[in-house]
Amino acid sequence: MSNLLILGGTTEANALAKAIADRGIPATYSYAGRVDNPRPQALPVRVGGFGGAEGLVKYIHDHSISHVIDATHPFAAGMSRNAIEACHAAQIPLVALTRPEWAPQPGDTWLRVPDIAAAVAALSGNPQRVFLAVGRMHLEDFVSQPQHHYLLRLVDEPDVLPLPNCEVVVARGPFAEADDRALMQRHGTQLVVSKNAGGAGARAKLDAARALDIPVLMIDRPALPQRLELSSVPQVLDWLAHSGVNLGV
Repeated sequence: MSNLLILGGTTEANALAKAIADRGIPATYSYAGRVDNPRPQALPVRVGGFGGAEGLVKYIHDHSISHVIDATHPFAAGMSRNAIEACHAAQIPLVALTRPEWAPQPGDTWLRVPDIAAAVAALSGNPQRVFLAVGRMHLEDFVSQPQHHYLLRLVDEPDVLPLPNCEVVVARGPFAEADDRALMQRHGTQLVVSKNAGGAGARAKLDAARALDIPVLMIDRPALPQRLELSSVPQVLDWLAHSGVNLGV
């Protein structure tokens, strides 16, 4: 009998969970636990890590998981690597539901860097007003560039802010281009720092930056071992059907 594990926390994972629940397919939705108030799901939910690839293998065996769908954030590389290793060890199918990368459009001014460390290094120099759109997990990395004034947009109110000169906006996407343009104008933004997350929910800041002629420091996605990647819920459902899952339709 099929029993799916969805590694979630993204808009795409939420849409997949709804589609799976609507079809009555047994499944569990797993949150990493990095957001204080995650969105409710129509599936049973677990929160927290597994204890590396070995712990995920144990979870797969203990809960008779038949298929894993990795619908985590494109920068959740550790979880994705563990999923690849664990599914190979457990000999069960794995698919990734991932968003296509953003690509620069006419009028964009992008400086692409390979990782967070390179983004931090690129911020050396004179003080600027920086919209640091990298999430709270990476704020500590930018402590070595304290000369800037940082605008942070976070899903949850932070307990501690490592950056000495910053303002916080607590908001959950999706965001609109007009709102992000107004936000940047209000804060006098001179540079946007963004991870290349892809998708529609967070690209408004890029459209706003283009409209305001503000450069973007774009962080490339981490490299992962080869895996099957699909970009839509219907594609994943089709893959499940061809992998022996009864979709009930």
